[in-house]
Amino acid sequence: MKKGNRYGTHRVIEPKGILPQPAVKISNDMEIYDNEILIDVQTLNIDSASFTQIYNQAEKDLAKTEEIIKGIVEERGKHQNPVTGSGGMLIGTIEEIGEGIKDTTDLKVGDKIATLVSLSLTPLRIDNIKEIRPEIDQVDIDGKAILFESGIYAVIPDDLPENLTLSVLDVAGAPAQTAKICKFGDTVMVIGGPGKAGMLCLYEAKRRVGPTGKVICVNYDETRFEEIKEMGIADVCIAADATDAVGLLQKIEEVTNGELCDVVINCVNVENTEMASILCTKDEGLVYFFSMATSFTKAALGAEGVGKDVNMMIGNGYTKGHGELTIQIMRDSDSMRELYTKLFA
Repeated sequence: MKKGNRYGTHRVIEPKGILPQPAVKISNDMEIYDNEILIDVQTLNIDSASFTQIYNQAEKDLAKTEEIIKGIVEERGKHQNPVTGSGGMLIGTIEEIGEGIKDTTDLKVGDKIATLVSLSLTPLRIDNIKEIRPEIDQVDIDGKAILFESGIYAVIPDDLPENLTLSVLDVAGAPAQTAKICKFGDTVMVIGGPGKAGMLCLYEAKRRVGPTGKVICVNYDETRFEEIKEMGIADVCIAADATDAVGLLQKIEEVTNGELCDVVINCVNVENTEMASILCTKDEGLVYFFSMATSFTKAALGAEGVGKDVNMMIGNGYTKGHGELTIQIMRDSDSMRELYTKLFA
């Protein structure tokens, strides 16, 4: 077997000398290097912002959506949306393990895993698209993928449905980071709270802020507000347009007595919500942009333009233990598991 670079740079075709994620094109030849793992792919879970953009571009036509998805992979060797730059993740079965890592990995041929690295850097080949489920951003395929030596993953647990596991692991970084940044007594707002990432963030935020804290769920309409209230994962639910920064600010001032939020977590999949997130945050508070629709130029220059001294955190999809923490939520909360199974599995 040919020797490969730990981070997969040997797969980069254009431009040479950079990592696979920012590369325009990578090799999706499925003959593995000595430090790679070959996966027989079952399902792609496409990033919400990416799938929304593709589906809208296809005018919500499934045949056109399939054509766009295949076209991206054929052109780039990976599923990296050229508009959003984001990818997603996958579930599949280990087919082959490179000779150089057989003794260092705990995986074996036949294990079913979910990759916890983005499709935007994962060599992927799609042979056939079997089904597209736009309501949960999932695509069932016949195909293969490569996991690099540096790639992280989660073995699919036996006690949860596979599609549920895939759905929650896709956004595992959000609740795990929420657990790190929310403190006892904080006021926390989650924009896009009723979404797949949002409800997990509400759950973790509510656990962390305690009885003296406040968790605010924001959405453009009242979707799932009733379920969120019943589960007790938010103290206040607000229907508001997060692209209307001043309008949302006025509502948050009302429910916080003008004090605003210690932490704002942005989980939406639409553009132009940066300023609402920033305005609703206290000076020296924290904005966590988990959304891949975020423009960090708009956020940085916008905060400067309105004189807001806030800390802004990029939504890194990885933090230590994020997969385990998120899967445990599904085990600990019957109501969350039942709702997520209904909506996303």
